[in-house]
Amino acid sequence: MLPATPDLRDWHDFYSLIGSASATLVGLMFVAASIGAGVFTRDHQVGIRSFLSPTVAHFSAALIICLLATMPAQTWPHLGALQTATGATGLVYSAWIWRRMMKHGLIAEIDLVDRLWYALLPMGAYLLVIAAGLDFWRQPAQGVDILALALILLLLIGIRNAWDMTLWIIDRRPK
Repeated sequence: MLPATPDLRDWHDFYSLIGSASATLVGLMFVAASIGAGVFTRDHQVGIRSFLSPTVAHFSAALIICLLATMPAQTWPHLGALQTATGATGLVYSAWIWRRMMKHGLIAEIDLVDRLWYALLPMGAYLLVIAAGLDFWRQPAQGVDILALALILLLLIGIRNAWDMTLWIIDRRPK
C-alpha cells in the first residue's frame, strides 16, 4: 500500500488554513456563548442544543477532518476509513439534530432557510466526507477534491450559522 502523505503534500496549506480557521471559530463560539449567557436560559435550552452545539460540532468536525488529512505516514485505505467514519458520525449527528428539531416542534417555528443551514446542508457535507473517504480506496485524487468541497461547505455552514446566532443573541439580549 502506498502512503498517502506524498500526494497530500500539495494540500497541506489548504488543510492547515481550514483547520486553523475552524479551531479559531470554535474558540469564538465559546466567547459568543459567554457574552450571550444572559440569553441562554432554561427556556432556550432546546435552541442551544439545536443551534449552538451543532455549529461548534461542525467547526470541530472540519478541524478533525483536517488533522486526519495531515497525519504523516498513513496509507490511502487508512485515511479513507478514518474520513468515512468521521463523515458517518457527522451524518448521524446531523440527523439527530433534525430529529430533535422535529421532536420539540422547532421545525414549525424555524424558517426554511434555517432548516436548510442547520440540518440539511450539514448532512450533505458529511455525505461528501463519506464519499471522499470511499474514494480514497479507489481514486485518491478525486477523493481529495471531494473532501476539499466538504470542508469548504462545513466552514461556510458554520460561519453562516454563527452569524445567525450572534444576531439572535443581540435581538434577545437584556436591555
